[in-house]
Amino acid sequence: MTTREVIGFVPAVLAGLLCLWGGVREARLQARLRRYGVHTAGVVVDQTMAPSDDYLTPVIEFTDRQGRAVRFTPVVTGSRMGMDLGTHVPVVYLPEQPENARVSTRKHRRSHVSLFAGSMIFLGSALWVWLTR
Repeated sequence: MTTREVIGFVPAVLAGLLCLWGGVREARLQARLRRYGVHTAGVVVDQTMAPSDDYLTPVIEFTDRQGRAVRFTPVVTGSRMGMDLGTHVPVVYLPEQPENARVSTRKHRRSHVSLFAGSMIFLGSALWVWLTR
């Protein structure tokens, strides 16, 4: 394998494994939320913009079972998520980890699918580099 092939192969494998790990982690959390999660309502109370983003990221607040206010940012963000300031959104959280809450809409529950797709693209690219050497 030449240096040029390694430069294409190694990052593709690493990116694929990282996406796969993130997808599995999120899928496991989603399964736990389906089984043991507490459903409640949250409100978009703030919007922040990271230096690398082109859009505002909503900050959602909800009250857990102990009456504490919990704030979190959704895993899936973007301009088309429909979360303007003051929007009420369904939230699900694990009682022992309210800070790992997720927005409970179809768009947000399927976030791990894109990670799995990304892992297949990267790992497929690495396989292609390996087979065509």
